[in-house]
Amino acid sequence: MEWLETIVLVVHVLVSVGLIGLVLLQQGKGADAGASFGGGASQTVFGSQGTGNFLTKTTSLLAFVFFVTSFSLAVFAKQQSKVMVDQGIAVPSVSEPVSEEVEFEAPQLETQEEGSVTPELE
Repeated sequence: MEWLETIVLVVHVLVSVGLIGLVLLQQGKGADAGASFGGGASQTVFGSQGTGNFLTKTTSLLAFVFFVTSFSLAVFAKQQSKVMVDQGIAVPSVSEPVSEEVEFEAPQLETQEEGSVTPELE
């Protein structure tokens, strides 16, 4: 089962990098004004329609895969913590208050007499 978690983790990282790249490739809403005045739409790879439809669908698909892999990794983490509790390994709980009080004492500074030389640190 550990190999499945590794595969999901690798897919998760690859999808997240791809998602970042696709978002950076997309044009903002203000970029459409230049294209309406003949801003080189004939020179695009995806035709005069532009990359909007293709990139939007691809981004939606990668976002869905990202959420599925995120949920899967959360399930794997929950199962791992349950196994640790079943084996008797203590898992710290956030809701438990600290039972021991720790007292802190500030170190005492030594005073020097007048005329004494302070050794320099190297």
